[in-house]
Amino acid sequence: MEHHNISKVTEIVLLGFMDLHRLNYLFFLLLMIIYCVTVCGNLLIILVVSYSRSLHSPMYFFLTQLSLSDILLTTTIVPNMLRVVLYDGSYVSFIGCLTQFYCFSATESIECLLLTVMSYDRYQAICNPLHYVSVINITFCVTTIFLSWLFVLFVILIISVTINHLTFCGPNIIDHFFCDFDPILELSCSDPFIVKMESRLIAVPLVICPFVVIIISYVYIIFTILKIPSVTGRQKTFSTCSSHLAVVSLYYGSLISIYLLPNMNNAKKILSLFYNVVTPLLNPMIYSLRNKDIKQALERILQQMSNKFHMC
Repeated sequence: MEHHNISKVTEIVLLGFMDLHRLNYLFFLLLMIIYCVTVCGNLLIILVVSYSRSLHSPMYFFLTQLSLSDILLTTTIVPNMLRVVLYDGSYVSFIGCLTQFYCFSATESIECLLLTVMSYDRYQAICNPLHYVSVINITFCVTTIFLSWLFVLFVILIISVTINHLTFCGPNIIDHFFCDFDPILELSCSDPFIVKMESRLIAVPLVICPFVVIIISYVYIIFTILKIPSVTGRQKTFSTCSSHLAVVSLYYGSLISIYLLPNMNNAKKILSLFYNVVTPLLNPMIYSLRNKDIKQALERILQQMSNKFHMC
């Protein structure tokens, strides 16, 4: 009888940043600007790569997919976070919270796999240049992206369904600005052992294995670069993967910090903010500022647009 009298949580309160006081309007404006710049910057990379034939190569194809995942990631988090900041907290339905967790986890996981494929692409280009075209072809690129999305959407769905089968009877308050994995499980009245085991198992192919592949790829790349006799040759070769290495360092550095830090809410909020908001903003900047091909392609597009404007 007591089991049937348990009321199920249908609404969740996101507390967000409760100690902003009068700075919430300024923080709201800052987040809005960052979000707009992030979306525009990543869209610009997608458009530049799509428009410029000189950039129609596997490396830039994967870069457009990374930009797309950055747009999806920040769009999953920021719009609702703006509401949380503006009103010092926000209500979200349980299904809405679970949907946000699913979308966030899927885009986070796809970025892991994308960065791994991009490191393998750089490994083939630098360590096996003679076989690069035959190995990293259009079939490989499209198949890899399709299977990665399919795998990610399926395994994250498994976790989401398992979470949905837990009993949530209160409290319904999450001290965070979005619906992350641990804060959701803390609301459960039933034992989350199974879903925690699932998450650990799924972390192996989605996080740990990709990280190992990236490390191994760059070990081979570094050894290959060191064998190049000229300093100019070494610098030129390293420049082709320096942007990717910077993005990998940002991504895994913030990810590892979030999940290895002690359970300090404020610290985790700041790291989560950096990971979900700042990193998608920095990625297009890193690739555009450090990549000569993208800068040249963008200059050509702007020049063509300027010429058309003057002709009109």
